Amino acid sequence: MSVESQFSGVWCPSVTPFDSQGNVDLNALHQHFTRLTAAGIDALLLMGSIGEFVSLSQQERLLLIREARAMSTLPMVANVSTTCVADMLQLAEQADQSGYDAVMVLPPYYFGQTRKQLLSYYRELDQRLPGKWFAYNFPARTGCDLDAALVAELAAELPKFIGIKDTMDCLSHNRQLIEETKKVRPDFAVLSGYDEYLLPNLLAGGAGVICGLNNLVPELFARAMQAWKAQDLAELTRIQQRIGKLMAIYTLGDDFVSAIKTAVARQHGYMTAASRNYGGALSEQQCQTLDRLFAE
Repeated sequence: MSVESQFSGVWCPSVTPFDSQGNVDLNALHQHFTRLTAAGIDALLLMGSIGEFVSLSQQERLLLIREARAMSTLPMVANVSTTCVADMLQLAEQADQSGYDAVMVLPPYYFGQTRKQLLSYYRELDQRLPGKWFAYNFPARTGCDLDAALVAELAAELPKFIGIKDTMDCLSHNRQLIEETKKVRPDFAVLSGYDEYLLPNLLAGGAGVICGLNNLVPELFARAMQAWKAQDLAELTRIQQRIGKLMAIYTLGDDFVSAIKTAVARQHGYMTAASRNYGGALSEQQCQTLDRLFAE
């Protein structure tokens, strides 16, 4: 594990609760953060993909940044990604003023980006962002890949660039990012965006994971980090097998965001299952399957 990174461990990319009228539910978010903080995880990511940032207005995003920071004592990072740089910088300034530890930024999406464009984009952003920042690599959504050579080049050049969330279903991609960035920055944090990649990431020398199941079973991932530090192979094996079974939630229904929000709502009751993704509500049969999955 990259013990020299202050951002090592297991992060929860939090869902964004909505009330029955479809508005952001700050009370439910507070209760959610309180539970996550008590579970022993290491950090919170606000408005990631599972937090439905693409459906939030600029004013809703500013509101969340202002209000959420006081809801937990954990390190907190705000995803400020958007296709409008002026809006992104406004969100980043608000995060900096509100006491966030860093922000997270996707590459430009809709138009595919060349290597030259990606380097130019992140170099320019680094000059304009007020504090530390993470890149967010999600090629399935952006149409371009932040590969190991590119990330290592930026990491060597830009001290405020402190890590990356690698949401790519490819272990070798994650490993190559770790290997190349370690050559230039031992403090650089490479975190996987896939739940079941926690152990492979750590074994390769990475910093950990940012994964949606932490909304549901944060204690499980906290125990995984404890077992890793204690070199308890038997416990790590049990946890890895449990995570593997729980990954079935991502294939349940049409929309994994709705599935995870439904599970939180059914197990804890402090939030609705409402999502801004259309047609994702689970059927009663799917809800029963969900309940059985987490009762095992």
